Amino acid sequence: MEDNSVEEVTNSLELQLVVFRLAKEEYALHITKVQEINRLVPITKLPQTPLFMEGIINLRGRIIPVIDLRKRFQLAVNEHSDDSRIIVIELNGQTVGIIVDAVTEVVRMSQSEVEPPPPSFVLDAQYIHGVGKVGGRLLILLNIDNILTSQEDIELREINR
Repeated sequence: MEDNSVEEVTNSLELQLVVFRLAKEEYALHITKVQEINRLVPITKLPQTPLFMEGIINLRGRIIPVIDLRKRFQLAVNEHSDDSRIIVIELNGQTVGIIVDAVTEVVRMSQSEVEPPPPSFVLDAQYIHGVGKVGGRLLILLNIDNILTSQEDIELREINR
């Protein structure tokens, strides 16, 4: 086996991604992180939580904390629309909902179509796994496990008790 054949196998690995919109940009999460996608439901606010924590929802008898990604990423906050969704994800071993403007599609792309984030990226690079190229579009691939600091993760675990 040639030295570059291992690299070719790695680059040909296919990713399956859930694509969603926040503001005017398209983001993507690896499909294995997504448990389900739901329409917005009433959210119960909790006192003394970080600003990006929208509150909690009752999802078929389970209490799930909900994070507004617009607020987390310090984007302009808009009213939610009929297209807004809560993506239920696994985040550091916890079930959490994230509010996005719209879920648009599921795409497949090769790992070779993903580039590391540029060093001068607007969002903190810890959130970003890379930038994927699909057709003429760019998708921001999130590293969702890094969207919370360790202190925020502890606070979230307290809510989940």
